[in-house]
Amino acid sequence: MREGAPRPPDRPRWGVRIAAGLSVVVLGSGAVGHAVMTGLDTGIQRVDPFKDMKNRPQAGHGVNFLLVGTDGREKITKDEKREYRLGGAPCHCTDTVMLVHLSADRTRASVISLPRDSYVELPAHLDEAGGKQHGTHPVKLNAAYAEGGPHLTVRTVENMTRVKIDHYLEVDFTSFMQTVDAMGGVDICTAKTMRDPNTGLDLLPGTHRLNGGQALQYVRSRHVDGASDLGRMQRQQRFIAALIRQATRGGVLLNPVKFKEVSSTLLGSVRADKGFGSEQMLALGQAMRDFTPSSSEFASVPVGNPSFPVKGLGSTVKWDETKAAKLFEALREDRPLAPAPAPGRPVHKQPAVPVDVAPQQVRVQVENGTRIDGLGTRVDSALRATGFDTTRAPGTGSSREVKRTVITYDPRWDRSARTVSTALPGSEMRAVPGQGRTVVVLAGADYRKVVEVRAEDPHQGEFGVVTGDQVVCGT
Repeated sequence: MREGAPRPPDRPRWGVRIAAGLSVVVLGSGAVGHAVMTGLDTGIQRVDPFKDMKNRPQAGHGVNFLLVGTDGREKITKDEKREYRLGGAPCHCTDTVMLVHLSADRTRASVISLPRDSYVELPAHLDEAGGKQHGTHPVKLNAAYAEGGPHLTVRTVENMTRVKIDHYLEVDFTSFMQTVDAMGGVDICTAKTMRDPNTGLDLLPGTHRLNGGQALQYVRSRHVDGASDLGRMQRQQRFIAALIRQATRGGVLLNPVKFKEVSSTLLGSVRADKGFGSEQMLALGQAMRDFTPSSSEFASVPVGNPSFPVKGLGSTVKWDETKAAKLFEALREDRPLAPAPAPGRPVHKQPAVPVDVAPQQVRVQVENGTRIDGLGTRVDSALRATGFDTTRAPGTGSSREVKRTVITYDPRWDRSARTVSTALPGSEMRAVPGQGRTVVVLAGADYRKVVEVRAEDPHQGEFGVVTGDQVVCGT
């Protein structure tokens, strides 16, 4: 498909994978004292998802949370529903199911998204609504909550993953919006225009401070590109990383008054198991005072068939059983999911600037437009170091008096050219019809350095993992 060509639309789906945002407050609460935490337990609605559960998986190392997001919107005003396109009746089901694993040494959080349309076999259970006994039967994952609430949801996830759940947390639309507002908004950056007529999302390229309603539009949107749920999960991962960054950098965790406001706002509509409260929050927070976006890693369950047909259910998402088993084994054994950094690569560094096209996909020819010896070689090497597919054979430009670096490109590959331009700030772009896919850089006397860039969704490794510091804004 030609760059910039429109992709076919996909059907809308209400909902938001918002539950992982709760972990930000959970992890950071140690920055305040016990006095501030007093009374917060009273705002938590209690559930008992572990009642009478038998044959559970063996406990591993670390702590595992099941984070569930629902589409509850009862407390959202009519004006907010209209402005943020939240019409329609809620389904009272889960639209988000995530496993969050906190490592035993509290230096890492692994967040795994479980697609809501995952094909699952529900265990035998008693229908909470009608009291009818049901045998084992196939459903989509989000139906577990509709049929048996938190209890059946936990049983189903444990059966599928063999990961023992230690705590259950559930939040809704209202909790999400109010918590983002209490934090003062969250910064999101995008390398391309993002518009979704169903949610009302409308963002130009750049960095934006989103309030609660705008953030909900951002994480709900499915019509931004042709990636549908996969694209939405990637955006949600970027949002969670940004939320963590805001909590750690914005003073939320160090300001008792601000922390109390954020915590009270969120916990006012959260549902949690009886064993989770302020003492657990405080203990976790104290152990994770230095938690940063780079400490978090995000993945989705490996998928074998994204459109697995099931009679009576329609299209479901079938996991890749072999890869999924390896993923959850790593979780049980408390191992990092992300690949180890390459030798010599700094673990903590300024985030690279996100671009629409990965530099690895862009072919570049460098030419020296000055009389500075070796400039072409320096530019070629610097571009290659940040991932560009350079020719490694820099040439000499037709002019040797170029003051400002020029990027020439075929208009059919304009997105690739913008990636190069981002890496060479201040450069001039010139369209040359018929030039072909290779982008030509005519290095000028103004050249100083190449800015590191990265694909907006740099998933990597066996499980398609991305770390938080790779997806937050670079400023």
